[in-house]
Amino acid sequence: MKITTALQGAALALAILVTTGCESTKKADALSARLDAVAATANGAKSAADAAGAAAAEAKQTASGAQSTANQALNAANQSQSCCDATNEKMDRMFKRSQAK
Repeated sequence: MKITTALQGAALALAILVTTGCESTKKADALSARLDAVAATANGAKSAADAAGAAAAEAKQTASGAQSTANQALNAANQSQSCCDATNEKMDRMFKRSQAK
C-alpha cells in the first residue's frame, strides 16, 4: 500500500512538473514573440528615421544651392541698378548742358 501511495504521489508530482514546465514554455514563447514584435517596430522606426535624415540632408543641400542662386541674382540686380543710376546721371548732365546753351 505504501508503495502504491508513493507511486501515486510521484506520478502526481511528475504531472505537476510537466504542466508547470509547459506553462513556462508557453510564457517564454509569448514573451519571445512580443520581443520580436518590439524589435521589428524598432527596426521600422530606425529605417524611417534614416530615410528622414537622408531627405533632410538633401533638402539642406537644395536650400544651399537656392541661397547661392539668390545671392547671385541679388548681386546682378545691384550691378544693374548701379548701371541704371549712372546712366540716369549722365542723361541728367546732358540735359542740363543742352538747357544751359
